[in-house]
Amino acid sequence: MKTIRVSAAVIHDHGMVYATRRGRGEFKGGWEFPGGKREEGEDGEQTVVREIREELGALVEVERLLGTVEWQYPAFLLVMDCYLCHVKDGSLTLGEHDEARWLSLEDIDSVGWLPADVLAVDLVRKHFAWKP
Repeated sequence: MKTIRVSAAVIHDHGMVYATRRGRGEFKGGWEFPGGKREEGEDGEQTVVREIREELGALVEVERLLGTVEWQYPAFLLVMDCYLCHVKDGSLTLGEHDEARWLSLEDIDSVGWLPADVLAVDLVRKHFAWKP
């Protein structure tokens, strides 16, 4: 079985996290934390910075690794490193995605997350649970 390693950006601002909806491909219409596949020679942080610049046109700064989740899709195993980030420069502009929302913890379940991202949402809840 094929394994795909990706990095996802959990971009946050004032208690909200940024979610994007896939605009094309096999998982079109599913909600996710933006990011993408690692290229040869990259580490996870480099991947997430590059992917957000390519997909959303902004520079993010990685704060820390929230955790890694794995999900077995029918055709591949997805291993996703989830990084807590904030926008350092620029503004988030949709390119590959057809919709985006800033979600609070209270409304984080209001979108249809892709299966692996459901696990990432659990990491987000654990991280922000202690904060007022």
